[in-house]
Amino acid sequence: MELKKDEYFAKEGEFSAKLAFMSEGVMRAFFRNKSGTEYNKTFFTPSNFIAAYSSITTKQKNLINIQCLTDCKILVANFDKITSLYNDYPKIERLSRIFAEYKFVIKEKREIELVTLEATERYEIFKKEHPNLENLINQYHIASYLGITPTQLSRIRAKK
Repeated sequence: MELKKDEYFAKEGEFSAKLAFMSEGVMRAFFRNKSGTEYNKTFFTPSNFIAAYSSITTKQKNLINIQCLTDCKILVANFDKITSLYNDYPKIERLSRIFAEYKFVIKEKREIELVTLEATERYEIFKKEHPNLENLINQYHIASYLGITPTQLSRIRAKK
């Protein structure tokens, strides 16, 4: 499936049932507060799985949006069809559990970094974990992901 820049894979308030694998492009997962301010939660790049995980697992409405920051190519599957294979193919269920554990560890690490590290340290980690991403997306998306303003990010970059 191909999605164009600014198109959505998932929207808050809707139900998600699909899991995708990114082959080309960049997407972001983000949420909005009541005043409309957007906060980037994560970025999806090639070789990443993409989903509104809380929606596909709980069958509740999405809490996040997933939007293309560039044109994207993805492989899409229905999550329920994947989980229906668990009984007949335990290795698929085991792989899914390992993947979920891995995602949890990444999420926990990021949450700890947001509250314990200085912005400069978070930026350095971002560059290591997402090489070349800052050449593909707008600075304000990176700043939002880091929990800082675009002006703060410009100052950090200027010091380097």
